[in-house]
Amino acid sequence: MIVSQQKPIDEILKMLEGEKSVFVVGCNGCAEVCETGGEKACVELKQKLEASGIKVAGCTVVDFMCNKLLDSLKILRHKKKIDSADSILALTCGIGVQAIASVIDKYVHPANNTIYLGGFQGLWPSIEKCAECGDCVLDLTGGICPVINCSKSLLNGPCGGTKNSKCEIDKELDCGWEKIYNRLKKLNRLENFQKLVKLRDYSKMFPSAELRNTGFYDIEKE
Repeated sequence: MIVSQQKPIDEILKMLEGEKSVFVVGCNGCAEVCETGGEKACVELKQKLEASGIKVAGCTVVDFMCNKLLDSLKILRHKKKIDSADSILALTCGIGVQAIASVIDKYVHPANNTIYLGGFQGLWPSIEKCAECGDCVLDLTGGICPVINCSKSLLNGPCGGTKNSKCEIDKELDCGWEKIYNRLKKLNRLENFQKLVKLRDYSKMFPSAELRNTGFYDIEKE
């Protein structure tokens, strides 16, 4: 899930300076859960805009604005109203803004800020995150990612600064390597600490040319 926060209304109004009307589109996916998208957020923002003298040509929601097919279908349904507006105001994450902007020749303003969570989460939001390193070491660490759970992203054991099981950088955080140690101990796999993990190859975080030419990377590839 991608987390977003709505921008302050003053910032939104500043983006719309010089424009007379806008069409509001809200994402009914992650943003709706964050209350920064969906019908309720669209209506509330519409009222604020109109109270500030901005005409709202129309409102709609798209189930997932990161899906360009859904964006296109909704735009077609509201094309006349969108054409009459000076711009689109999108209540979604940065991906949704880019997606809808790519399927219509109309200026799109972002109403939200996308919040970085330290790694991409699964569609079911939980503590597990992935840094998308391209070189997973979970096999050696009992299924606990050291890149995410260790503040220093160390791959070969703790730094030695742990105190009372807490990280020396952020004392609110449990030491990631202590969690790994406890997990491996519980699983009788402490011998994994004797295996040296090679230095991270950051080039693996960039998709290869081969992958970039497949539909897994870009569904629009022919």
